[in-house]
Amino acid sequence: MRPFFKTWLTICLFMPLAAHATNREQALPSSFTGFTAKTESSETVSRNIAAQRAAIAALEETATPLETSSKNSRATKGKKSHSSRKISQNTVALANAGQPGTKQSSNVVNRAVKAIGTPYRWGGTSPTKGFDCSGLVKYAFNDVSEVDLPRTSNAMAEGHGQKVDRKDLKPGDLLFFNIKSRKVNHVAIYLGDDQFVHAPRRGKSVTIDTLKKPYWDSHYVVAKRVLPKQAPTQKGTVRIAQR
Repeated sequence: MRPFFKTWLTICLFMPLAAHATNREQALPSSFTGFTAKTESSETVSRNIAAQRAAIAALEETATPLETSSKNSRATKGKKSHSSRKISQNTVALANAGQPGTKQSSNVVNRAVKAIGTPYRWGGTSPTKGFDCSGLVKYAFNDVSEVDLPRTSNAMAEGHGQKVDRKDLKPGDLLFFNIKSRKVNHVAIYLGDDQFVHAPRRGKSVTIDTLKKPYWDSHYVVAKRVLPKQAPTQKGTVRIAQR
């Protein structure tokens, strides 16, 4: 009887421990290799997903994409190296400008936006050779016979146009900045909703940026309106022609 009693006692003592270990193993993921895995609760995961969806929705609300032809779409997919330029030109994220644009401002903005993706080049004034900031502005205003802009951003800021309060900005207005200098040494073209197009610096390309970024907000100096007064187009919009 004694051997049987010892066997029975052993089983009674170790069975709960074995069961506990089995349950613990079943509760862990199959990829568990020895350390307790930290997992997020379903509530946390749900909150993260909701936040991501809200951010995407906000971007979609502020963008007005242009229709692209199937030919352009195929070309974009076929040449990955040029994808960012084509997407920028064909899907320009211009939000409601809040101020009416004119036909001339639309032409200026169109010309500048078509240059998106062109590499920065100091002294550059054309899409084939590249642009610096003032070269892009001169190029965009090239077809406006009433406007004859000087070559440098500082000269543009000092001697041309009417000063405009930031709250009264309209598409086609010029924005001036001082970058690592006390003087104006950078210029951009306002698009609407605090967005502007410019040629940033060496190593970059013509792109769209926003005054809402702390960097540009802190370096902003003044805005000038150089376009003559004209009848406005549909309020709050500047039409961007497809390239």
